[in-house]
Amino acid sequence: MKDYYEILGVKKDAAAEDIKKAYRKLAMKYHPDKNPGDKKAEDRFKEISNAYEVLSDPEKRRAYDQRGMDGIHDMGFQGFTNTDDIFRHFGDIFGDISFGTREERGADLRYNLTVSFMDAVFGTEKQIQVQRSESCSVCRGSGAKPGTSPAKCPICKGRGFTSQGGGLFNISTPCSRCNGTGKIITEPCVSCSGTGSVIAPKTISIRIPPGSDTGTVLRLAGQGEEGIHRGPPGDLYIILQVQPHPTFERQGKDIIYQLPIKYTQAALGAEVKVPTLKGSAMLKIPRGTQSSQIFRLRGQGIPDPNANAGDELVKVVITVPRKLTEKEEELLEELRKLDGS
Repeated sequence: MKDYYEILGVKKDAAAEDIKKAYRKLAMKYHPDKNPGDKKAEDRFKEISNAYEVLSDPEKRRAYDQRGMDGIHDMGFQGFTNTDDIFRHFGDIFGDISFGTREERGADLRYNLTVSFMDAVFGTEKQIQVQRSESCSVCRGSGAKPGTSPAKCPICKGRGFTSQGGGLFNISTPCSRCNGTGKIITEPCVSCSGTGSVIAPKTISIRIPPGSDTGTVLRLAGQGEEGIHRGPPGDLYIILQVQPHPTFERQGKDIIYQLPIKYTQAALGAEVKVPTLKGSAMLKIPRGTQSSQIFRLRGQGIPDPNANAGDELVKVVITVPRKLTEKEEELLEELRKLDGS
């Protein structure tokens, strides 16, 4: 384990005030509020806090100088294991170290968009209109009436927090008067009622990629709600709902088409025209085709920008006439005699 004096960067005969200054400097550098999500900075913060806790206490420092870690362990000090312990010990926020008002990311938005079958298959561009919060154009986001400015909060003196206690750290809480902003609006903007933002319609262009299907989610980064205190905006998520097609049924990348044919075409064979996504194609029906038999048209299905297109599956449905002409009935009777039915 590194020496506590080394950790704080001070000499072994350093005065208490020098140890205090060294810790203040390092605490500002490695504080979790300034390094969100940085595990190394958090570990370093715990390390310097352990060092300061020992070297700032005359009895612990004396025990550490005489017997090292064994000396302070005998006094019951095991070190801080997490930042919550540190904040409970020194205070929730460093009252005399200002990190400013925290930025907050804007909220994400969701938009359900219904598109036609063909638009989803081949891709298209759409324009949608969403309602979202934006900076007020009248007061430019300040919340104050044009010609005036927000005033410094008289309670926290513009710091955004109030403190109590003493020593190296003060116990601080967000100011209840200004909600931690450090400013108050004495003459609010009429347009936004002093909030600095308004709900306004926004027209956004969307590109729907080929092969999209119901449930496809499109993410538009930065098109969500505006961030708070200059924080980054949220994202906009488009959830697609595809309308059914009157002719085709989708099955993954394949499409299914039910082809009605006459019993004579099934028995004798034929060549018929079938619709496809891109027009029409000729399909050869061999002799003896059975009802529900499936024929595959390669590459006539759903396009895929990253792979081969799907296929069109043509399912044969043999139709039986409800009414027969006299000649048709005569011929069918003759056929029935031939097959012995």
